[in-house]
Amino acid sequence: MNNKIGVIATLHADRSCFAQMKQHGLNVCQLCSWEPALWTDKLAEKVRKEAEAGGIYMTSLWAGYSGPSAWNFTEGPITLGLVPPAYRYQRVQELMQAGQFAKTLGVKAVITHMGYIPENAGDPAFDDIVVAVRHLANHLKNLGLEFWFETGQETPVTLLRLIQAVGLPNLGINLDPANLILYGKGNPIDALDVFGPLVRNIHAKDGFYPTDPMQLGKEVKVGEGRVRFPAFVRRLGEIGFAGEFIIEREISGDQQNSDIAETIAYLKKLIAEA
Repeated sequence: MNNKIGVIATLHADRSCFAQMKQHGLNVCQLCSWEPALWTDKLAEKVRKEAEAGGIYMTSLWAGYSGPSAWNFTEGPITLGLVPPAYRYQRVQELMQAGQFAKTLGVKAVITHMGYIPENAGDPAFDDIVVAVRHLANHLKNLGLEFWFETGQETPVTLLRLIQAVGLPNLGINLDPANLILYGKGNPIDALDVFGPLVRNIHAKDGFYPTDPMQLGKEVKVGEGRVRFPAFVRRLGEIGFAGEFIIEREISGDQQNSDIAETIAYLKKLIAEA
């Protein structure tokens, strides 16, 4: 496997986006922003030039959206992604704007969470989401971009069903193996049997299954949770995955930096052995 290792880099207007990755000696990142107000051509040009000057490869743009976002099992279904009708139109517009920003950045894809996609294929809400996603994906396709869905609130089978129903060639998956566990939605290794050929990017993250059924499971350092990274990386190699491993550690400060450094060394070893 000749996969590259990177981190998530947060978009900033007033300072470099790449300080943390430079600290770790990395030159690969996934740019992330939840602030549509920053998505201007002027800032995209600035970031692109800085990346080019520093030999930095930005895999994609992880784009959030306005409105509430509750990462739990109670408010989550009515606040996350394109699923809630109250926020859908505005978020489609914002993600279309993210597409223009991504094009100017020079990245190849826009990524986001879809939300709690209905698991019942006959649910009328499922059809409404298909229409919205198809509209957005078509817009991104016309910009020469792919549209990747980060795993999380939906089962692997439900996500595959959505992708097949939308039926466009520029769709893919940003597989966050920990999210499948944190949300209790699936086993990441088995999930590769379901949608493996669609996986374009990996979030290197780990965690435990929920024990409080009202709250997500706990995220932990890669290698300490239930993802089973040695088997996961080996299975990715078996199915021919050639994308990047983007480290995501959802804490901050010195402990985050320490955990990222350890994860880089750990992933390098696993990838070399796969």
